[in-house]
Amino acid sequence: MSDLDSPSTPLDRHKTPNGISDRVALGIVKFMRVFADAFFSKRYGHRAVVLETVAAVPGMVGGMLQHLKSLRHIREDEGWIREMLDEAENERMHLMTFINIAQPSFVERMLIMFGQAVFFNAYFFLYLFAPKTAHRVVGYLEEEAVVSYTGYLAQVDSGFVENVAAPALAITYWKLAPDARLREVIIAVRADEARHRDTNHEFADALAKA
Repeated sequence: MSDLDSPSTPLDRHKTPNGISDRVALGIVKFMRVFADAFFSKRYGHRAVVLETVAAVPGMVGGMLQHLKSLRHIREDEGWIREMLDEAENERMHLMTFINIAQPSFVERMLIMFGQAVFFNAYFFLYLFAPKTAHRVVGYLEEEAVVSYTGYLAQVDSGFVENVAAPALAITYWKLAPDARLREVIIAVRADEARHRDTNHEFADALAKA
């Protein structure tokens, strides 16, 4: 829940790939982007509903595996577990918010179930055997999320998408003004994604140095 006006969360930050694993991570994300663009095009509300379902997986998987690692090695986790579980909960709140704004169709609900099942298992094994690459994948996914929410915001500002009232859930969670609209929700969500982007790239960098 960072402030986008803060210099610590620039929107256009990009982590230049360094080495084969980083390039693989970026390639995975670009491959996923092709399917997202083909299926949703510029329907950013529906795109958010489906993609936030997937986005809530990495934090939970990473937190669980780091928890088990901490138990096995009987040592502190340096705050990683809480950070990742908080990320998973934050992404879930994104989903709960956009469900109120863009009701998913039956096909999209089926896509949610299929996508989550595939992504959970794929990410679990990726994190198990290559945690640095897994965090880098999330970092690049969040870079794309910032781009997507910027596009969504542009549609609202242009009048292409109605600037509807913010759901009560969003007003409470982000402590928005009582009369907040969709525009304020998108800005708050985009700020979250920028923070997750930076955190996961930092985790990947730390693992690269370990």
